[in-house]
Amino acid sequence: MKRPQRIAFRPLVRVWSVLPRPSAASLPDLIMFSGGLALFYGIVEVGRNWLGPFTPHVEISRSLGALPVYAGYSLLRIALAYVLSLLFAITYGYIAAYRPRAERFMIPLLDVLQSIPVLSFLPGVMLAMAALFPGRQLGVEMGAVLLIFTGQVWNMAFSFYASLKSIPREMREAATIYRFNWWQRLIQVELPFATIGLVWNSMMSVAGAWFFLMACEQFSDFRLPGLGSYLQTAADNGDTRSILLGILTMVAVIVLIDQFVWRPVIAWAEKFKMEQVESTSVPTSWVLVFLQRSRGVALFRKRAIRPLREQMVHYFARQDEVRAESASENVAALWLWRVVGIAALGASGYAVVRVVMILTGLHGFEFHQLGISLLATFLRVNLTLALGALWTIPVGVAIGFNPRLARIAQPLAQIAASVPATALFPVVLLVLIRLGGGLGLGSIILLLLGTQWYILFNVIAGAMAIPTDLKEAASVFGIRGWERWRKLILPGIFPFLVTGMVTASGGAWNASIIAEYFHFKGQTYSTVGVGAMISAATDAKNFDLLLASTIALAAVVVTTNRLVWRRLYRLAETRYKLEG
Repeated sequence: MKRPQRIAFRPLVRVWSVLPRPSAASLPDLIMFSGGLALFYGIVEVGRNWLGPFTPHVEISRSLGALPVYAGYSLLRIALAYVLSLLFAITYGYIAAYRPRAERFMIPLLDVLQSIPVLSFLPGVMLAMAALFPGRQLGVEMGAVLLIFTGQVWNMAFSFYASLKSIPREMREAATIYRFNWWQRLIQVELPFATIGLVWNSMMSVAGAWFFLMACEQFSDFRLPGLGSYLQTAADNGDTRSILLGILTMVAVIVLIDQFVWRPVIAWAEKFKMEQVESTSVPTSWVLVFLQRSRGVALFRKRAIRPLREQMVHYFARQDEVRAESASENVAALWLWRVVGIAALGASGYAVVRVVMILTGLHGFEFHQLGISLLATFLRVNLTLALGALWTIPVGVAIGFNPRLARIAQPLAQIAASVPATALFPVVLLVLIRLGGGLGLGSIILLLLGTQWYILFNVIAGAMAIPTDLKEAASVFGIRGWERWRKLILPGIFPFLVTGMVTASGGAWNASIIAEYFHFKGQTYSTVGVGAMISAATDAKNFDLLLASTIALAAVVVTTNRLVWRRLYRLAETRYKLEG
């Protein structure tokens, strides 16, 4: 009997010997590869759910095990809305900053849009998305993403616009001397200069998305699985335990985002700070160091990012040459824009006629009630701005000047800005009842919870953007106390402060729908205000009153923009621009 032959494993051993051995240097790549696989699997699962049939009445489970899944759904919606918001903010801000004719109506329009409450967008957005994707879950999901977008985008657009208007003259002259095309100017001058403001306003936008999540994930005929609908269901049932669990889950997600997204981005954005003397204390991030040590990231940057940037530069350089040679095409494009403008004016005229027809159907007492409600909310908004500015300006400057303090205060501010006011409302309401206060005072507190963070984050960005050489010059000349505030700090943060006040004002008008009207344990709590009118009209499906309230709110916002904010923006770009 023959002995069985041994199977040779030498080829396999040879293959194993040439494979790269795992080491500490490859650990970042392994972790990112694993994270990429997990992300891909999540996208596939979510895509399968979104492309499935529409399920309007989703049962929201209040079990602890459902919270991670709901947090993932909400985080995905917020991420998609943020990407749309960033693209819109850069495009809108760029056009408004460089087209004076467009700027005249684009900035007031932006102020109006950021002030219109989310519920005013809700009927149109949801009906449009449901009609665009009939019978599909994708329509409702995209509707929720667009509603979150309306709560995120406006302060980012204001920030980018204000940064473009504040670019020093010598930087623009250098771009002209080196004959930068618009793409080079955007990538090498404008985006770097606007990065710090965009980063901090992005943090505020994401926090604002968590704030309005309850209104965006659950409404009359639609309900989506997510943290917002979980908190709203818990509030409707008076389940304090589930409310606390939902808030704790939200806080955990915010802390993780802070560690893995915002801290690395802030540390990376420090290189775009305009200064001639390097600061001795700069923000740091272990995640950024982790990524910088990754061979895969370096290889991707070398093989993909750099060639793509070069191709984009060459492409737009050729486009500039073609555009300069073909004047006839520019004339054709001009006439095309004129035709589009005429069509837009025609559509606007038709909309005005329809609005007038709708408003004539309202009764006199409704207009009287609307006037009183507008005045009440206007006073609350301005009182909220004053109270918010009193503490956010000194605290924001302290955080911006001290990176160590920023590492502690930054996640705390994000958490505080992200917790929905409606989740805290029962506690606030019970405390006020015991102290003898009413919902009028409670609405001011809730407005503060939703709007003061716009001022704080912009002041932090402004304080961080002040060059180190100016701070050292102030110290050398012995400028301290009020003189330091008057000659260095306030002029340095002024453009950012104006942006913060504008977005806080719009956020206060927007948050009035939550602060002035609230459902809890089957009861409705409300106070006099235009936010309460809009919420009540939405519940009653009184779209005529909803439209009238929204138009009146927009009229007040436009008037305030022309009388106050436009003049302050002009002052910021003329007197308080950082240039030699």
